[in-house]
Amino acid sequence: MLNELRAQIAKFVILPSPEALNAVTLWVAATHLQPAWQHAPRLAVVGPAKRCGKSRLLDVLTETVHNRLITVNASPAAIFRSITDEDPPTLLVDEADTLFGTVKAAEKNEDLRGLLNAGHQRNRPTLRVSGPEHKPQAFPTFAMAALAGIGDLPDTIMDRSVVIRMRRRAPGERVAAFRTSRDTPDLHALRDHLTAWLAPQLGRAMEMEPAMPVEDRAADTWEPLVIVADLAGGTWPALSRTACRAMTDYEAGHDEEGGLRTRILVDIRRAFTAVGDPAALRTSSLLEYLNGDKEAPWAEYGANGLTPRGLQSSRHHDFSRTCPDQACNEWYESPHLTAADPRALPTRPPTNPTWSDPA
Repeated sequence: MLNELRAQIAKFVILPSPEALNAVTLWVAATHLQPAWQHAPRLAVVGPAKRCGKSRLLDVLTETVHNRLITVNASPAAIFRSITDEDPPTLLVDEADTLFGTVKAAEKNEDLRGLLNAGHQRNRPTLRVSGPEHKPQAFPTFAMAALAGIGDLPDTIMDRSVVIRMRRRAPGERVAAFRTSRDTPDLHALRDHLTAWLAPQLGRAMEMEPAMPVEDRAADTWEPLVIVADLAGGTWPALSRTACRAMTDYEAGHDEEGGLRTRILVDIRRAFTAVGDPAALRTSSLLEYLNGDKEAPWAEYGANGLTPRGLQSSRHHDFSRTCPDQACNEWYESPHLTAADPRALPTRPPTNPTWSDPA
């Protein structure tokens, strides 16, 4: 079932990585078991510009998630009254950058952001005055939600999200055109099959406490996806945990505390992994990999991309440098061997598989 869902998503949308495709697949399936979850993961579908496939992905999600609730022009009050404890909807928010992209817009939509933050955890109702007697009434907020927009969403939402960083299709990448009248019947049939498979698993899912590769809020957010994968069996348990670890680690490079320093640690490890984890790499080889990664910011790091001086300043003292056999070219030792802080070295599969160390 999950394999079929993944194939349907990939038919219409190019995702940034296999891990992202697996994560979206598991997220969609998890919407069909919302009463089982303690936390309702958000799916943040973000991209740097228009035409990255964000809205197309939301089109596919709309036809496959459980009990969809499209929030275009909906007031927070209307959304509050659409959420129930017994059968939570799946909120779908397109063009979220228009809601939170400016200070003025964010202030205007503070109630919606509060709902999205509170609704990540069960039993966090919101109070509103209601009825002719103006009595306070508690409204449930717990519901899974997918939000698509240009640029990052507010930090409080991103921190509660499985983040999908979309990109424009590369030359030669092709997807099928999405036609509502032609394609939704198959997607609806798949949605119904997901419900038929997962609804009987509710009791079992509520009791499961899977081993997680991450901790704290990231574990809370990813747990429903991992449980669905464990229910499916086969290769999915391993795929879910690989996606969880890789994507969570990748986002660590974007947070305010770590910034580019954490990102360079992640990408250096990817460079070593891509060539079989040698003991050391030449600086020139390492820079070739970093500047050649289209998903990374290093090619735009200065006028000519990341340089040896920029590499040294961006990574501070986290890796040792060596000059084996008195070679003139500076080398960087493997981060597996020389990391000052192992927690700063998350694993992320390489996305530049054609690159090899010429040394």
